[in-house]
Amino acid sequence: MLEQTHLSSSTSLPALTPDQVKQLSPAALAYIGDAVYELHVRLSYLMPPKRLQTYHSQVVAQVRAESQANHLRSLEPYLTTAELEISKRGRNAASNRPRRVALEVYQSATSLETLMGYLYLTDPQRLAQLFAKLDLEKLSE
Repeated sequence: MLEQTHLSSSTSLPALTPDQVKQLSPAALAYIGDAVYELHVRLSYLMPPKRLQTYHSQVVAQVRAESQANHLRSLEPYLTTAELEISKRGRNAASNRPRRVALEVYQSATSLETLMGYLYLTDPQRLAQLFAKLDLEKLSE
């Protein structure tokens, strides 16, 4: 059964119970984490207002596997042992990579997505802390 979690006073989304989260594969966590990460990046580039093509270019630069791998590296010093273990599970689950990117890069990107998905479902405050540590401008240069 799904519970409700409140993201703001006017928005609520279904939430999984802790037992349900434990049942999810790293690939399922990465699936959610990919969406959460991209939404965070999109929101980060909304201001000042720009043309849609500019938004798109900036976001695409950040959601590429290479940028995600760089983001994971930048966050690693701040991760707890449990968070490192979740990201390791994500890395080990990533085996079907796109042809344009090296396996190690794809695995790191999947690690980041897995961590983001896990934290979104279990500890949104911690996720917000890690998002605050990302330097999106630096990595988009």
